[in-house]
Amino acid sequence: MESKRKKGGQVYSPEFKAGVVRLVLEEGRTQEEARKEMGLASSTISTWIKQAKEGKTPVNPSTLTKNEQQELMQLRKENRILKMEREILKKATAFFAKEKP
Repeated sequence: MESKRKKGGQVYSPEFKAGVVRLVLEEGRTQEEARKEMGLASSTISTWIKQAKEGKTPVNPSTLTKNEQQELMQLRKENRILKMEREILKKATAFFAKEKP
């Protein structure tokens, strides 16, 4: 895994980010272990993991074609919307269940 340095801060390649996220999500390492091993800030790893879980970045972009990446992003977006809708329905159900006729 290789990183790129940019004036004013550290810039990491998508492959590097995916590798760190893979360490935590797929290989079962803790964020602290990955932080120590890779020499990163905890907040950086947390941000990358959050983005990967939200579908903002594929976990391993190099193994997917452009079309697959687009489809994955679309499916993750739809999944987020469906989860929000489900939460709204749960709250509405609870609200109406409390009302007495």
